[in-house]
Amino acid sequence: MSPMFYFFLALTAVLAATASALTPVLDTDGDIIFHGRYYVLPVFRGQGGGVTLTNPNFRPCPRGHIVQEKSEVENGIPVRFSNWKPRVGFVPETEDLNIKTDSGQVLCRRDNYWRVDEFDTGNKNWFLVSAQKPTPDNAFRSYFQIQKVGNNLNAYKIMFCPGACIDVGIFVDENSVRRLALTNEPFLVMFKKANETTTTMVETM
Repeated sequence: MSPMFYFFLALTAVLAATASALTPVLDTDGDIIFHGRYYVLPVFRGQGGGVTLTNPNFRPCPRGHIVQEKSEVENGIPVRFSNWKPRVGFVPETEDLNIKTDSGQVLCRRDNYWRVDEFDTGNKNWFLVSAQKPTPDNAFRSYFQIQKVGNNLNAYKIMFCPGACIDVGIFVDENSVRRLALTNEPFLVMFKKANETTTTMVETM
């Protein structure tokens, strides 16, 4: 047999071993998350709904803050996961990846990637905002990981991981907007399949 055959055989074995060593993230149906669209919802209801964007002046491609809906009946805007380094087809736990709010608009495909990019000197918090697709110069601001929490099959936390990981939580600002920020208390979330084409955005002035 040709050397190329043995090369592909070895490569297949390496990929299979890598995949078996990783744990996939599951959605609310217990299904493995792949490349689809998913709502980011709170595990504990009663303090708000899904994750969405602020949208100053209703721009076609908003680049506002990443926030939580005030109403628990609102799912928010779905997200997509991408750019994890292990070459597996599913979204793996505790591996660096990008998160993008997916409004479904073709013109906004390069926008709305999650990034830690705003520091509030008054509250001494770093906040999550939406921005253009990461480049090599700023990619470290958009590295996140998803980690399982406890025995609840649906419960996860999102962490910002430019090196050491920091939990992403909720900061309630002076206008009662529930903004995603780097905190000591994680925002426990679950991921629900999104098949709807309609999305909501929070208007801010």
